[in-house]
Amino acid sequence: MSHAQRPAPAAWVGIDVSKDTLDACFLPAGGKPRSRSFGNDPAGHAELLTWAGDGGPADGPLGFCLESTGAYGEALAQSWAGAGRHVSVVNPARVKYAGLMRGQGNKTDRADAKLIAEYAARERPPAWQPPRPEVRELQALVRRRDDLRAPAAGEKGRLAAPGLSRAARQSIRRTAAFLGREADRLQRQADGVITATAALQADRELLESIPGVGAVAAQAILAELPDPARFASAQQAAAYAGLAPREYGSGTSVRRRTRLSKAGNARLRKALYLPTLTAIRFNPRLKAFFERLVAAGKARMAAVGACMRKLLMIAYGVLKNRAPFDPSWSSRSAP
Repeated sequence: MSHAQRPAPAAWVGIDVSKDTLDACFLPAGGKPRSRSFGNDPAGHAELLTWAGDGGPADGPLGFCLESTGAYGEALAQSWAGAGRHVSVVNPARVKYAGLMRGQGNKTDRADAKLIAEYAARERPPAWQPPRPEVRELQALVRRRDDLRAPAAGEKGRLAAPGLSRAARQSIRRTAAFLGREADRLQRQADGVITATAALQADRELLESIPGVGAVAAQAILAELPDPARFASAQQAAAYAGLAPREYGSGTSVRRRTRLSKAGNARLRKALYLPTLTAIRFNPRLKAFFERLVAAGKARMAAVGACMRKLLMIAYGVLKNRAPFDPSWSSRSAP
């Protein structure tokens, strides 16, 4: 049964995920909530399903809702969504502000699970769609590559510290070299996954037609940006990455600078930063856009953020329309 054909949940289970435990709150429609903790392992997942099923509604399916807070909930979401259950993975910022609005005082795992269940019952978030197996593999490789690049850069920076002994300097160089080699190996593996998959290969060629988007950036976009069919517009794709502008104003006197929301996929935002700096120099559309914003009085970093948003919208456009980058087309379709 497709996501569109699946009946809407009649009741919800909110799940607060940590490394070792799952704190669950079952919230029946119009009933009293009940809570329990389970282990975050296959046995605990099965026990949670049994517990939730025992109290589930007889006239409709259950929905399970958890926050997108890292790797600890991925196995559960992948397994249950693959089995056809309604699993929603929601932005934790939305749940947090919903709790503040409702006056939540306690900050415990049990209270958080109840808050997630109440948020799901009220907002009825859509079912999460797991990426295809090859995209999951690509995502794992790209994320691990990036996780190694960061400490490698840190080690190289330590070489500038004065007073290092010869032995310490050699250790730093060996560590940085090892991390760099391992990151390069993972990048080659990620490239192999793309090359071996016709759809990913075609998508990479479309992305690399955009001036400023190279092989590394294309890998990151393919790994982190969901299927464009999931978004109704380029603006929604930008919002997914936390690149939507957020205005702040009150009355006639309070006006603060418009900032990026940053309530979205941080890895995708980070992957777009350096390509955007390149695009500002070599992509005529991004260069003109950047210069126009700066000339209008925008701070340079604010203009870079706006260009990051525009670059992602262009990437969405070429993938959605299955056509290489065309400067004149992008100026009309990616405002």
